[in-house]
Amino acid sequence: MQNNQKPIISAIIIAGVLIAGAILLRGGKPASSNPSTNNGIPVTTGTLAPVSSTDRTLGNPIAKVTLVMSEDFQCVFCGAVSGSQPDQADIATAIQYLKQKVDPSWAPFMPVVMDYVKKGSIQFVYRDWAFLGPESVQSAEAARCAGDQGKFWEYHDYLFAHQNGENKGAFSNPNLESFAKILGLQTTTFNQCLESGKYAQAVADSKTEGANTGVTGTPKGFILKDGKIVNIIDGAES
Repeated sequence: MQNNQKPIISAIIIAGVLIAGAILLRGGKPASSNPSTNNGIPVTTGTLAPVSSTDRTLGNPIAKVTLVMSEDFQCVFCGAVSGSQPDQADIATAIQYLKQKVDPSWAPFMPVVMDYVKKGSIQFVYRDWAFLGPESVQSAEAARCAGDQGKFWEYHDYLFAHQNGENKGAFSNPNLESFAKILGLQTTTFNQCLESGKYAQAVADSKTEGANTGVTGTPKGFILKDGKIVNIIDGAES
């Protein structure tokens, strides 16, 4: 009987390795259940860096509630929760998946968050977690270059609205520079910023910082009340 069990045990181990590999290779996170808690407080594997002047923020800086989101501009689930272009093929497929697997009434949560931001009751903080390849890094740097001219958020929205596969050229440098022109940025200044790699280290540091906090995929959100984490968004939740 022991000899008969060996092939079964081996098959279980192999299946486990294959599943783990698939999870690691998956781009972004569709959704997952809430993480474990300690007396109702979500458990994180590190310390969330406090919001600072180097962060990209929207809303009331003294609001009692802050949402810190780690995202990748190529992450299709980030695009889905942003509410950008639901008729776009990749995002439409992601939304269909979420409605089937998560909640038939699934809808993007960021438009609702933005309503609270406009009312002054939430501060929203965007942080890069560029992990899906070179175009993730390039687009994150480009958005920061747009921020030099006061148009980070316009560029942020434009990127999510123009996803087109991962590392297939949608966010190549020429395209990123054309986006800047479309959005009315001073293109010479923008192009110099992007081509010089001005924000390469900042984007890399943001990824390291996120990983130290426990970010393993995107979208990943930390909801703070009076500066303390009270809940976590882990994937494209309903």
